[in-house]
Amino acid sequence: MVNRLRRRRFTLFKSLLSSLPRPLKILDAGGTINFWDMMDFRPEEGTEIYIYNLTKDQKQSNGYICVEGNAVDMSQYRNGEFDLVFSNSVIEHVGNYDDQKRMADEIIRVGKRYFLQTPNYYFPLEPHFLFPFFQYFPIPFKLFLVLHLRAFRGKKILDKTKALNLIKSINLLTFKKLKRLFPEATIYRERMLGLTKSLTAVGGWNH
Repeated sequence: MVNRLRRRRFTLFKSLLSSLPRPLKILDAGGTINFWDMMDFRPEEGTEIYIYNLTKDQKQSNGYICVEGNAVDMSQYRNGEFDLVFSNSVIEHVGNYDDQKRMADEIIRVGKRYFLQTPNYYFPLEPHFLFPFFQYFPIPFKLFLVLHLRAFRGKKILDKTKALNLIKSINLLTFKKLKRLFPEATIYRERMLGLTKSLTAVGGWNH
């Protein structure tokens, strides 16, 4: 089900991409080449995809340029340098709301357009810990769950500091907060079982 939703979202992305003139310069903020491979996407001639992540992707593939960097500060790039900035399930990992605001501002600055997806805070099953309503619990109870149950993607984390840092590093966004970060965007709701599972901010296609 999750993969089907992801592919449906990527179909929307490709339909928007097809409307853009070539050549194309795309920045994937926080992505990997493996993600694009999983989506069966191969950059066509005249399309460059910059894979921008904290750790430089070591995989080599035609059409991709791997760069090490932090999405909250992309000062090595000029305003509007990219035709499109893409980001999939990253902004919830960059820090607190101020950090998320910095990432959003950088995406809007360096990209003429953007396509950014993030899990919905209000979906009952937290997608990283795979535990119902995990995001609503106070930190001490979250810490107990991570230390004593297999509450992080089926894994038990025994180190208390590591578990606490992990918990604090994930900050899910609501529709209202995402709209505040990207005020000009159209926000798409991706639904599962009638509930909004994730949110996608799309903007700049009037360029």
